[in-house]
Amino acid sequence: MAQQAAAARELATSPGAPVWSEDWLAVVAGFAIFLLALGPLAGFDLLGWATGPRTWVEIGQAVRPASPAYAAVGAPALIAATYLFVLILMSIGATLMGASIGRFVLGFTVVYWLAYLAWVIGSYAAIAATTPAEMARLGIGWSLRLTGEAGYLIALILGLAIANLWPGLARALYPAARPELYIKTAIVILGGFLAVKAAEQVSLASTLMARGLAAIVEAYLIYWAVVYFIARKWFGFSREWAVPLASGISICGVSAAIATAGAIRARPLVPIMVSSLVVVFAMVELLMLPFVARALFADEPLLAGAWMGLAVKTDGAAVASGAITEALIYGDAAARGIKWSPGWVVGTTTTIKVFIDIFIGVWSFILAYLWTRHIEPRPAGAAFGAAAIWQRFPKFVLGFLATFLIVLAIGLAASPPVLKTVDAAMGQANVFRQLFFLLTFLSIGLLGDVRQLWQEGIGKLAAVYVVSLFGFVIWVGLLISWLFFHGLRPPLAS
Repeated sequence: MAQQAAAARELATSPGAPVWSEDWLAVVAGFAIFLLALGPLAGFDLLGWATGPRTWVEIGQAVRPASPAYAAVGAPALIAATYLFVLILMSIGATLMGASIGRFVLGFTVVYWLAYLAWVIGSYAAIAATTPAEMARLGIGWSLRLTGEAGYLIALILGLAIANLWPGLARALYPAARPELYIKTAIVILGGFLAVKAAEQVSLASTLMARGLAAIVEAYLIYWAVVYFIARKWFGFSREWAVPLASGISICGVSAAIATAGAIRARPLVPIMVSSLVVVFAMVELLMLPFVARALFADEPLLAGAWMGLAVKTDGAAVASGAITEALIYGDAAARGIKWSPGWVVGTTTTIKVFIDIFIGVWSFILAYLWTRHIEPRPAGAAFGAAAIWQRFPKFVLGFLATFLIVLAIGLAASPPVLKTVDAAMGQANVFRQLFFLLTFLSIGLLGDVRQLWQEGIGKLAAVYVVSLFGFVIWVGLLISWLFFHGLRPPLAS
């Protein structure tokens, strides 16, 4: 993880000082895609050429554009256009972060095509087909019924394989392995997609948001205090270690560990070590919990989605766990003749995760205040103003809220035909949301060199994580999810 951190610092400081943070870049990139996607409202199809795979049997029929208006254009040209658009967008962002643009472009090209390959493989009919009717149409007799979301798992496994079998290649790709940037951009785009669903089902969406806020406040207060106590009293860690550990395990993984470590002025090594654990255990949860949720809550998809938001750490792993859980439960339900409206499970997970992200800024401010006033007081007269909470506030949340509220306002005021146009427009943006999800998964895997982590002596830290996560965090999250979401189900697809 030291090499990974060094690579990240190199990306952020070479050849010049960073101008923009990942948070703001995610807001700008996601909002740019969102605005282009709204083109059909003005009569312009600006993103219909965006191309991703559909469920396929013959590889020649694997991909298609988001809009039928581009159906006559050759697939190679559309695939290349999609790549170039994302490359230019992310290269501008890398430049604003002070990156070595040549290294970024080369690394991103490899990362992008590996992620796209995982998406195509995950859309293969034997993996992705869900209903008996779909399997009959495609001429297959059996499928795993994972939908195209299986590409996320394939991307993760591919990244892990590279990190642990070909570490030299993984290091060469570090400048482009930016999971936080990718997932935050995806979440900004996701806001508009979820708002369409909310406009179609206002009452259910309002209930989800109210219950989600109540659930994370309760879980947050329980999680953080207990993990901090375990780290301090059972394992003897200092405050410098216990605070980022409690935040990383109980709140939102990497972002929370880094933010709260900065708030208490911890040494740089502390958030690096905690963040490395967060990534490893997030991958473990990602590979396990969606399948547990599928077994326990086949008829309670929203409960399962809430559980993913409360239990799985890091934005990328949590939101993606919600997506995989939705694919698994919806696939099983479709086989029984039940077809729920898509997006509600991952929407529930994301809503809870966004509320948690908002609390990162609040909690960092509280910790910084306590540290500067009581634990490590500043010199007399040194001020600590409200500007600190803005400094630590996750800015990408503003992008998510903006896209959500804009589409919600349009949807509530529009006629059904206009709402249908907005739905199609967000479907075009959703191609890029899925691409950024895939890039997130591959990047998480590339940063997951498990051998290096153990060589740096994180066994004791890992013990705290194991005891806290599997001893109570997962199960308290399950209990709270059941209390607030039991009996609440998504609408049936029209």
